[in-house]
Amino acid sequence: MPKKIVVFGGNGFLGSRICKSAISRSWTVTSVSRSGAPVWSSVSSSPNPPPWSTSVQWEKGDMLKPSTYTHLLQDADCVIHSSGILLEADYKGVLQGKESPIAGLRRAYSATKMGSARNPLEKGIDGEEDELRPGEGDGQLTYELMNRDTAITLARTSSTASIPTFIFISAAAGAPLLPTRYITSKRDAESTIASSFPKMRNIFLRPGFLYDSSRTFTLPIAFAGFAGNFVNSLLGGRLTSLAGAAVEKPLKADTVAEAVVECIEDEGVRGVVGTEKIEGLAARAWRRGML
Repeated sequence: MPKKIVVFGGNGFLGSRICKSAISRSWTVTSVSRSGAPVWSSVSSSPNPPPWSTSVQWEKGDMLKPSTYTHLLQDADCVIHSSGILLEADYKGVLQGKESPIAGLRRAYSATKMGSARNPLEKGIDGEEDELRPGEGDGQLTYELMNRDTAITLARTSSTASIPTFIFISAAAGAPLLPTRYITSKRDAESTIASSFPKMRNIFLRPGFLYDSSRTFTLPIAFAGFAGNFVNSLLGGRLTSLAGAAVEKPLKADTVAEAVVECIEDEGVRGVVGTEKIEGLAARAWRRGML
């Protein structure tokens, strides 16, 4: 039976592929992002919109402002959070030479940072706008705000709208060069959503590094990841706690996208979905498409 899904971050590298996979099943698909339709050269091998993209409703909405997207959730079967940040602003500033390496790295690797200035589980009251505002004094968009609080707020809004299924694109693990708060913010989002909205079928996908030939720079990284994963398997997984995502099996972005859509189709899927299960779901989706 055709379904209606809403993909937040649907114009991104993974999100656009989720939209494509859902359209191939003749589903109704809405993408929500701050910019609307993708810049196709950044997510595919061509600067031109692919034929399937005309079937997607590309909407603009701000993850920090639920009022900009709540109306788009009406009658949806599933809402997907495929939006977040890999690098914080100050970390990017160090890499781009825009601020002092010492000061920037000190901030980037600090043990704690503020997320939203308000509790993302609570809706605005007494005329207060239901909006997530950065809790850091300089307005920095932190992992806690973008990876955790936007997901919790979207889940809350989805629950209020009686959406049956909520999917959060999480991550398999952290990585050696990333602050630990990258992965802890995602794990905090998972646990809060699972405990706060038990009536929804919550699914947390945890893929490793995503690659695709359209992003050539991802290929050597994926090759190194496959090598690391092989060595880790020979050592019985003893490198996992040290290297994290660096030794997790990389996955093709299309594989994860197919698995996401298959999760929606299979109502028995819920909770954490790791690499092995992602591959199994994608294989099932491929077989379904061959029938």
